[in-house]
Amino acid sequence: MKFGLLTVSYAGLFYSGPALSIKEQIYKAKEIGFDGISIEAKRPVASPLDLTAKDRAGIKEIAAGEGMEICAVESLSNFCSRIMEERENNLAMMRMVLKLAQDLGVKLVKVFAAWPGLIDENDIAEYGPYQRGNHYKRLYTDGLLKWQRAVQGIREVADLAADMGITLALQNHVPVITPGYEDVLAMKNEIDKKNLKLCLDVPLFYERQEDDYVIEAVKACGNEIVLSHYGAWNFNMDKNGEPIQEPAPSFGGLINYKTFVRELVEIEYDGYLVSEYCVPALDHHQPAGLEHVDLANRIALKYIKDLIAQHQKSATHDLGLSMGR
Repeated sequence: MKFGLLTVSYAGLFYSGPALSIKEQIYKAKEIGFDGISIEAKRPVASPLDLTAKDRAGIKEIAAGEGMEICAVESLSNFCSRIMEERENNLAMMRMVLKLAQDLGVKLVKVFAAWPGLIDENDIAEYGPYQRGNHYKRLYTDGLLKWQRAVQGIREVADLAADMGITLALQNHVPVITPGYEDVLAMKNEIDKKNLKLCLDVPLFYERQEDDYVIEAVKACGNEIVLSHYGAWNFNMDKNGEPIQEPAPSFGGLINYKTFVRELVEIEYDGYLVSEYCVPALDHHQPAGLEHVDLANRIALKYIKDLIAQHQKSATHDLGLSMGR
């Protein structure tokens, strides 16, 4: 597995301080210990509206020079609007996102079925209101129409991406897709495009963090998983300076990274685990600065790497015992 930094983490949206350019984030990601970056295609850092041909060539050159891979371009797609022109505008945006990925030499683009949007009226950004939905409820007319529009929109984008040699990764992100893995896998199968894969994030299971469920999710999605994220926003250090996890702000419990990462190793996942800081960064109930995000990314990266090392050590020990018999 490799480790990436999502550029929204340093976009100046969730902390007190300036946004860092993609070039600055490449240097920072390398210094922290990541293998690459994942570019979220939005202002103020990386909108296709703003990045010129010269900018794109410069980003490729710096990334290559630093030995840092641009592992994905991540869109903020929303295919579910009732308004025809909004759906068309979204498809136009996706053409621009795919062209950005092509210009950067990136073969993976993440998509959402739906996206609530980000409100940037205040110093710290916030998400638009949305219904998370329940995984155990049937869809009625409004929900079914949104689902069907998402399927149709992603199919169209998948065809555009296929012509450019690009794979799409559908993320298990609410709304429309409900918490867990079942909806995202079902939608992928309904869309039925060879270049559509999955971005599976265990934080988006919310309270469904039991070992059995996490194991079931990874096994069910298997080699369809081509991207995954973890949140850098709920880690701290204990009195010995070791990383510890704190309750996730989305549901108040601990995220089962231990089982999730172990299962990814078991299925021989060799893609990226991407760190993101996409909630308000606070220190004593005040907006925190860049140093807060830096520390969070360092702690979270060490935590995830330690889990992988522990699993590999355990697997080696078990193999030794088996051979000893």
